[in-house]
Amino acid sequence: MKEVKEIINNSDLHFEHKLWKSELEFWNDELKSFKNRLAELVTRWTDKDVLAKLEHYQNEFLLHEGVIEDMEETIEEHEMSISGHSDANHESMDVAMVKNHLELRKKMETQRQIYADLKKEFFKFLSKYM
Repeated sequence: MKEVKEIINNSDLHFEHKLWKSELEFWNDELKSFKNRLAELVTRWTDKDVLAKLEHYQNEFLLHEGVIEDMEETIEEHEMSISGHSDANHESMDVAMVKNHLELRKKMETQRQIYADLKKEFFKFLSKYM
């Protein structure tokens, strides 16, 4: 049987990077509004359990901001690699670059799920204490 090789073009990877960057930017904006909610709640509550939960979410949001920053840097580095590859007049990617991209895609998918779970948990918390 003949092996079929998929050709992955630089433009496809660039397009996916643009989508990821937009998504990460959106998450950053959401996190700002979530932190504003936390600031509101801190002024309303003195209960130690509630304040501990507020601190938990504050820490989670800070961690997530760090992950977003790391992802943005990784995407930018990959963009530079693609650009260098494009300058060398290669329309399709080499195996190592594609592997890096697929790993980055997997990280993005994992982070998307982690972030969705965090939001769901935070919204439950807000509905209870707002």
